[in-house]
Amino acid sequence: MPLRVALAGVLLLTALGLVLVGYQAMRPAKVTIAAAPATPPSLTIDVLVAARSLPAGTLMKEEDFTPRAVPSSELPQGALTNTPDTRASLRGALLRHYLDSGKFLMAGDVLRPRDRGFLAAVLAPGARAISLGVDAVTGAGGLIWPGDRVDVILTQDLSDKDAPLARRIVGETVLNDVRVVAVDQSIAQGAVASGENTTGHLAHTVTLEVTPEQAERAAVATRLGRVSLTIRAADAVAERTDPRASVYAGDVSPALTGGDKPDAPRMRVIEGNTAREVTFQ
Repeated sequence: MPLRVALAGVLLLTALGLVLVGYQAMRPAKVTIAAAPATPPSLTIDVLVAARSLPAGTLMKEEDFTPRAVPSSELPQGALTNTPDTRASLRGALLRHYLDSGKFLMAGDVLRPRDRGFLAAVLAPGARAISLGVDAVTGAGGLIWPGDRVDVILTQDLSDKDAPLARRIVGETVLNDVRVVAVDQSIAQGAVASGENTTGHLAHTVTLEVTPEQAERAAVATRLGRVSLTIRAADAVAERTDPRASVYAGDVSPALTGGDKPDAPRMRVIEGNTAREVTFQ
């Protein structure tokens, strides 16, 4: 009898174990979904784009380009990044073709002043380039940049000692409304690129785009006297280019002609049939 009871107990425990195993097997498996790793933020890079529509042949200035942050994955090959060196190298560079506002500035879009063929590419068909020496005064205080338009004024101190003082110094405009294509290589490319301080840096040479005849006039003017540059307004209305009258010293200072002196006392002297006036100084 005890053997049967023990056997029954074993069978019962075995049956319960089988039931428990079957129950666990029938339960739906618990699926654990691992959280997806957080997507790292996209890196951005500052690049330079056109600040406005720029025609081909533009001599670029600081206001012609502006920075824009773009994802690194969208950065086109050859795009110019926004660095001090890049910005400095673009000042005075020639734009090869038309560029819409907001378009990327690419390395192949510009020709820099020191690049081979820069001047030849800048000049209009049939034009010439001539350089004039300037200083702090004759070069408008170093504020002339490539792309500006200027007049060239010649001032002469005539050596004719027999001429009245009012006619010994004369000034005249020898070139009218000509384009500046270069201002010293260090200025055109930006001294920042080479680590120099641009503060107080003054140009020594200005290169102008002229016609063959204007080139001859400019060359002669540099031998006759002192040449000075005057900057024209960016939105100046086109003017006639007829030769202007020369301005003499007496036109500027009436004192040289005695025009501001009070009339001196005069007396009419009659001697027989002869009459003459005597002026008392």
